Amino acid sequence: MQNKQEKISVLLATYNDSSTITQSIESILSQTYENFELLILDDCSTDDTFHIADELVKKDSRLFLQKNNVNLGLTKSLNILIQKSSGNFIARQDADDISLPNRLQFQVQVMSKYKLDFCTTRSIRTDSNRIVPFFSHYIPKKILINYKNPFIHGTLMAKKEVFIKTNNYDEKYYYSQDYKLFKDFLNQNFKYKVISKPLYLLNMVDNISTNKSEEQKYYADCVRKNIEPDLII
Repeated sequence: MQNKQEKISVLLATYNDSSTITQSIESILSQTYENFELLILDDCSTDDTFHIADELVKKDSRLFLQKNNVNLGLTKSLNILIQKSSGNFIARQDADDISLPNRLQFQVQVMSKYKLDFCTTRSIRTDSNRIVPFFSHYIPKKILINYKNPFIHGTLMAKKEVFIKTNNYDEKYYYSQDYKLFKDFLNQNFKYKVISKPLYLLNMVDNISTNKSEEQKYYADCVRKNIEPDLII
């Protein structure tokens, strides 16, 4: 099957991202790869995020938007989007990040060439212009996963069947759901690659990782220790 025939479902869950949602969505609309759907789920934002996204959705039939009646959090929101997806591949996009124009095209080509189950890419931090990961990029991921998450969640592309085999995101993980997902992927020995070329602009200022660092650490520790979280959010 030719790459152009492969449909990608891009998942974007958002909450109070009115200052960044436009550039995030437009970075997907600007992709050189055209056979995608962008599924946007507003997690009951209290700002203008939904209205801004709704105006953009009207401009392109590949965009779909819905809104949660209550705030469910990222994990459950992403699982809702997976259930709505119709593509052979699923890709992530965070509402405060930017995908470079050739990101989807490049990832699909790599997935096909190496017959991968999933892949991620390196990124450029928007606050420092540094490429990440840097040194840790060269450490085997099956070693690194025991100490930290070696993958950038927003750059993920995977076969939909891979999500199905791991039962999607683990909803016991309100935070660090990406760390748990990647640990599950590696435990099932899925074939993967981290693309050395940075294809994503990563925001590390005023985001979930910085604003909820203690909660993130708790759930990340649960992944590392292989124990179920009991923290109630």
